[in-house]
Amino acid sequence: MERKKTMQEMQQEVDQYISQFKEGYFSPLSMMARMTEEVGELAREINHFYGEKPKKSDEGEKTVEEELGDVLFIVICFANSLGIDMQEAFDRIMHKFNTRDKDRWTRIEENQS
Repeated sequence: MERKKTMQEMQQEVDQYISQFKEGYFSPLSMMARMTEEVGELAREINHFYGEKPKKSDEGEKTVEEELGDVLFIVICFANSLGIDMQEAFDRIMHKFNTRDKDRWTRIEENQS
């Protein structure tokens, strides 16, 4: 079984890919537009797969997995372009959820008595 990449490895891999092009990373405003575009494509796939809107017969086959991958790629590009370590950002967010929001949701073990 292949070892899973760490977030740091993913950020490095994306940086190596982008670094081979003269254009480099897009500006933050362009990156935000790209992210919005990719999230829109994800929303369209979710709507086709889980919603009431079927695909047109001439629409290409995409998957939710593919669209989530596109969103992840652009998020990593955005983070790299701004010098953000996504592992550190994730750790801070999880700390926030585990402290500030720790009693916000009903825990599963509380329902099983």
